[in-house]
Amino acid sequence: MRSPVLPLVVLLLASGCAKERGDFPSLLPRAIEQRSDAEPERPVPVATPDPALDAQIAKLTSAVDAADTAFRKAADRAEQLARAAKGAAQGSERWLDAQMALAEVDVARSEIQQPIAELERLAIDRAAAGEPAYPALDAALKSGRERADAQVQRVRTIEALLA
Repeated sequence: MRSPVLPLVVLLLASGCAKERGDFPSLLPRAIEQRSDAEPERPVPVATPDPALDAQIAKLTSAVDAADTAFRKAADRAEQLARAAKGAAQGSERWLDAQMALAEVDVARSEIQQPIAELERLAIDRAAAGEPAYPALDAALKSGRERADAQVQRVRTIEALLA
Protein backbone atom coordinates (compact mmCIF):
# COMPACT_ATOMS: atom_id res chain seq x y z
CA MET A 1 0.00 0.00 0.00
CA ARG A 2 1.06 3.42 -0.74
CA SER A 3 1.37 6.01 1.94
CA PRO A 4 -1.02 8.98 1.59
CA VAL A 5 1.63 11.25 3.10
CA LEU A 6 4.06 11.01 0.19
CA PRO A 7 1.88 12.88 -2.33
CA LEU A 8 1.26 15.64 0.25
CA VAL A 9 4.98 16.10 0.83
CA VAL A 10 5.62 16.28 -2.92
CA LEU A 11 2.88 18.90 -3.32
CA LEU A 12 4.24 20.93 -0.42
CA LEU A 13 7.75 20.94 -1.86
CA ALA A 14 6.49 21.80 -5.34
CA SER A 15 4.59 24.83 -4.01
CA GLY A 16 7.94 26.44 -3.18
CA CYS A 17 8.70 26.53 -6.91
CA ALA A 18 5.54 28.44 -7.77
CA LYS A 19 5.83 31.72 -9.64
CA GLU A 20 5.00 35.04 -7.88
CA ARG A 21 1.52 36.32 -8.41
CA GLY A 22 1.80 40.01 -7.80
CA ASP A 23 4.27 42.84 -7.24
CA PHE A 24 5.82 42.48 -3.81
CA PRO A 25 8.08 45.15 -2.30
CA SER A 26 11.77 44.58 -2.09
CA LEU A 27 13.22 43.63 1.27
CA LEU A 28 16.18 45.97 0.76
CA PRO A 29 16.38 49.02 3.06
CA ARG A 30 14.19 51.88 1.90
CA ALA A 31 15.43 55.46 1.54
CA ILE A 32 13.65 56.58 4.71
CA GLU A 33 15.46 53.87 6.66
CA GLN A 34 18.85 55.13 5.52
CA ARG A 35 18.53 58.68 6.80
CA SER A 36 19.95 59.65 10.17
CA ASP A 37 17.78 61.02 12.95
CA ALA A 38 20.84 62.30 14.80
CA GLU A 39 20.96 65.97 15.67
CA PRO A 40 23.11 67.78 13.08
CA GLU A 41 26.31 69.34 14.34
CA ARG A 42 25.98 73.07 14.57
CA PRO A 43 28.98 75.37 14.52
CA VAL A 44 29.81 76.88 17.89
CA PRO A 45 29.01 80.59 17.79
CA VAL A 46 32.00 82.82 18.38
CA ALA A 47 31.59 85.97 20.42
CA THR A 48 32.48 89.14 18.59
CA PRO A 49 34.69 91.63 20.42
CA ASP A 50 32.68 94.16 22.40
CA PRO A 51 34.72 97.17 23.60
CA ALA A 52 31.96 98.37 25.93
CA LEU A 53 31.74 94.96 27.60
CA ASP A 54 35.53 94.77 27.79
CA ALA A 55 35.56 98.12 29.60
CA GLN A 56 32.96 96.90 32.10
CA ILE A 57 34.90 93.69 32.66
CA ALA A 58 38.13 95.64 33.23
CA LYS A 59 36.40 97.96 35.72
CA LEU A 60 34.86 95.06 37.64
CA THR A 61 38.11 93.07 37.56
CA SER A 62 39.97 96.01 39.09
CA ALA A 63 37.25 96.22 41.77
CA VAL A 64 37.78 92.51 42.50
CA ASP A 65 41.55 93.13 42.70
CA ALA A 66 41.09 96.07 45.09
CA ALA A 67 38.69 94.10 47.29
CA ASP A 68 41.08 91.15 47.36
CA THR A 69 44.02 93.38 48.29
CA ALA A 70 42.04 94.98 51.13
CA PHE A 71 40.95 91.54 52.31
CA ARG A 72 44.51 90.21 52.32
CA LYS A 73 45.71 93.17 54.37
CA ALA A 74 42.91 92.71 56.92
CA ALA A 75 43.38 88.92 56.97
CA ASP A 76 47.13 89.22 57.58
CA ARG A 77 46.48 91.51 60.54
CA ALA A 78 43.73 89.26 61.90
CA GLU A 79 45.88 86.16 61.55
CA GLN A 80 48.74 87.85 63.38
CA LEU A 81 46.41 88.86 66.23
CA ALA A 82 44.80 85.41 66.29
CA ARG A 83 48.20 83.75 66.64
CA ALA A 84 49.03 86.15 69.47
CA ALA A 85 45.70 85.34 71.15
CA LYS A 86 46.16 81.57 70.82
CA GLY A 87 45.83 80.07 74.27
CA ALA A 88 44.50 83.31 75.77
CA ALA A 89 41.25 83.17 77.69
CA GLN A 90 38.05 84.22 75.99
CA GLY A 91 37.29 87.82 76.84
CA SER A 92 40.94 88.70 77.38
CA GLU A 93 42.43 91.74 75.68
CA ARG A 94 44.30 89.70 73.05
CA TRP A 95 41.26 87.54 72.29
CA LEU A 96 39.03 90.62 71.89
CA ASP A 97 41.57 92.28 69.58
CA ALA A 98 41.65 89.15 67.41
CA GLN A 99 37.83 89.00 67.33
CA MET A 100 37.64 92.66 66.28
CA ALA A 101 40.19 92.03 63.53
CA LEU A 102 38.19 88.99 62.41
CA ALA A 103 35.08 91.16 62.16
CA GLU A 104 37.05 93.58 59.96
CA VAL A 105 38.07 90.64 57.77
CA ASP A 106 34.41 89.70 57.31
CA VAL A 107 33.62 93.26 56.22
CA ALA A 108 36.57 93.20 53.80
CA ARG A 109 35.45 89.80 52.48
CA SER A 110 31.98 91.12 51.66
CA GLU A 111 33.49 93.78 49.38
CA ILE A 112 34.36 91.22 46.69
CA GLN A 113 30.77 90.03 46.37
CA GLN A 114 29.42 93.15 44.62
CA PRO A 115 31.77 93.08 41.58
CA ILE A 116 31.30 89.31 41.28
CA ALA A 117 27.53 89.80 41.29
CA GLU A 118 27.88 92.41 38.53
CA LEU A 119 29.99 90.00 36.46
CA GLU A 120 27.35 87.31 36.96
CA ARG A 121 24.63 89.75 35.89
CA LEU A 122 26.54 90.51 32.68
CA ALA A 123 26.88 86.78 31.94
CA ILE A 124 23.19 86.15 32.66
CA ASP A 125 22.13 89.07 30.45
CA ARG A 126 24.22 87.72 27.57
CA ALA A 127 22.77 84.23 27.98
CA ALA A 128 19.21 85.58 28.17
CA ALA A 129 19.78 87.51 24.94
CA GLY A 130 20.97 84.30 23.24
CA GLU A 131 24.48 85.63 22.75
CA PRO A 132 27.46 83.26 22.86
CA ALA A 133 29.71 83.02 25.90
CA TYR A 134 32.27 85.82 26.13
CA PRO A 135 35.67 84.34 27.06
CA ALA A 136 36.97 87.43 28.88
CA LEU A 137 33.79 87.61 30.96
CA ASP A 138 33.93 83.90 31.79
CA ALA A 139 37.59 84.18 32.82
CA ALA A 140 36.95 87.22 35.02
CA LEU A 141 33.98 85.52 36.65
CA LYS A 142 35.95 82.33 37.29
CA SER A 143 38.84 84.28 38.78
CA GLY A 144 36.52 86.29 41.03
CA ARG A 145 34.76 83.16 42.30
CA GLU A 146 38.08 81.45 43.00
CA ARG A 147 39.27 84.47 44.98
CA ALA A 148 36.02 84.58 46.95
CA ASP A 149 36.35 80.87 47.75
CA ALA A 150 39.97 81.39 48.84
CA GLN A 151 38.84 84.21 51.12
CA VAL A 152 36.27 81.95 52.78
CA GLN A 153 38.98 79.36 53.40
CA ARG A 154 41.29 82.00 54.84
CA VAL A 155 38.58 83.19 57.25
CA ARG A 156 37.99 79.60 58.38
CA THR A 157 41.71 79.18 59.01
CA ILE A 158 41.80 82.31 61.16
CA GLU A 159 38.66 81.25 63.04
CA ALA A 160 40.28 77.88 63.74
CA LEU A 161 43.19 79.67 65.39
CA LEU A 162 40.77 81.29 67.82
CA ALA A 163 38.79 78.14 68.60
